[in-house]
Amino acid sequence: MDKQYFTEERLEELKKELEDLKMRRRIEVGERLKRAKELGDLSENSEYFEAREEQAQVETRIAELEDMIKNSEIIEKVHALNVVSIGATLEAEKGGQRRKFTIVGSNEAKPEAGLISNESPLGRAFLGKKAGDTVTVKTPNGTVEYKIVTIE
Repeated sequence: MDKQYFTEERLEELKKELEDLKMRRRIEVGERLKRAKELGDLSENSEYFEAREEQAQVETRIAELEDMIKNSEIIEKVHALNVVSIGATLEAEKGGQRRKFTIVGSNEAKPEAGLISNESPLGRAFLGKKAGDTVTVKTPNGTVEYKIVTIE
């Protein structure tokens, strides 16, 4: 798996979710499975099948989180030479309107909130650019041009 970029806060959230899944949800599902087995005939035991399905979901999510955390890299808030990098917040202008964007890892992206993935076309276009640079991005609705005003 490729590197996963996270803010320190998001990585902590993922670690807490993983701990909850391992220490609480896994045990709860195991107890539900045990109770369902005690009901007897498993061939028509819907509680058993539901618990098995939930167990599979919990184990899948645990594996996903372990992989993400293992391959994680913290996004540093310090930016060299005032260049757009992962973790940078920038203000860009398009058609006379200004908008703020923060470059984040793909797992934290929320375009509607201005959090854009470093892997998105716009995120890739901004990376490595400086204030005053103009970037051009092809979108399904045509070509869009942004001028970088400031970088934080």
